Amino acid sequence: MSAPQARTRREFGRPLNFKRGVIELSHGSGGRAMAQLINELFAKYLANPWLEQGNDQACLELPAGRVAMTTDSYVISPLFFPGGDIGSLAVHGTINDIAMSGARPLHLSAGFIIEAGFPLRDLKQIVESMAGAARAAEVAVVTGDTKVVERGKADGVFINTTGIGVIPAGLHLSGDLAQPGDCILINGTIGDHGVAVMSERTELDFEVSVVSDSAALHDLVRVMVAAAPQIRCLRDPTRGGLATTLNEIARQSNVGMVIQEAAIPVLPEVSAVCELLGLDPLYVANEGKLIAVCPPQHAQSLVDAMKDHPLGRKSALIGEVAADPHHFVRMRTAFGGSRVVDWLSSEQLPRIC
Repeated sequence: MSAPQARTRREFGRPLNFKRGVIELSHGSGGRAMAQLINELFAKYLANPWLEQGNDQACLELPAGRVAMTTDSYVISPLFFPGGDIGSLAVHGTINDIAMSGARPLHLSAGFIIEAGFPLRDLKQIVESMAGAARAAEVAVVTGDTKVVERGKADGVFINTTGIGVIPAGLHLSGDLAQPGDCILINGTIGDHGVAVMSERTELDFEVSVVSDSAALHDLVRVMVAAAPQIRCLRDPTRGGLATTLNEIARQSNVGMVIQEAAIPVLPEVSAVCELLGLDPLYVANEGKLIAVCPPQHAQSLVDAMKDHPLGRKSALIGEVAADPHHFVRMRTAFGGSRVVDWLSSEQLPRIC
């Protein structure tokens, strides 16, 4: 037994049973059981110099520049799905919200709300996945919190994250900067995440090979900004999908938009599932996609740069910004017609992030 293992045994007694053990209310009580959970799980897999200090806060030195900050909560069901789980999703989703400002993400916080009775093996898998996603993105989870609630009050586990990053000097991206004539781009197929989550729902009787597109997009953004610093806006179309996100930008910028149905990348499997369930892929969630709005003279060079990146192989120019006092988003259909693409008016696919 190593010295750290011996010290852990003296402090906490028998190690946590990650094969058969479950979360108990005592793991959130602030006492010895909670300290053991933090020590043997969170501190072990998320280890970094800030966490090792053991303080109630992380004291950080940030590079010069404007700071971007975001917070998000993840309540996805099921917790595990093809291509990811709630742990990696929490890291990717928060990094992407930071990256849409053009910022380099630096640090994350993570707050866990766990239901009593939740299997320790599943919690371990989630934390390991979160740690792997953070390492791959070169960000650190520098502080966190753990709460345990009674059975039936958390649906397994909820995760809240906050992220901070630094925006390069001279870069300003915002949803209120789109102008008539600008081009609208996307970095790949839509609806993958939503369909991957649906494929795991026990009440649905179909099988698909689609995996979630969950990914950290900050490196793609870095490449895009280098290729076309004139980008006006970046946004990741998560809940509500492409349609809702375009409506958000149109309202912010007081413009309209016209998109081309034939130009929007959709996997055949995603189209088939959506047709079966009566869903529109435009409203299905994504977790590894971004929308870019840029001046038309820079659109082609930007698409080319995106296609050279692993997360942008299927990038496409899908439409343009138009002058419209009503802020409508319209789609020219594959059959030559036109229809309004409105906001999502109901919960099309619950619990996907």
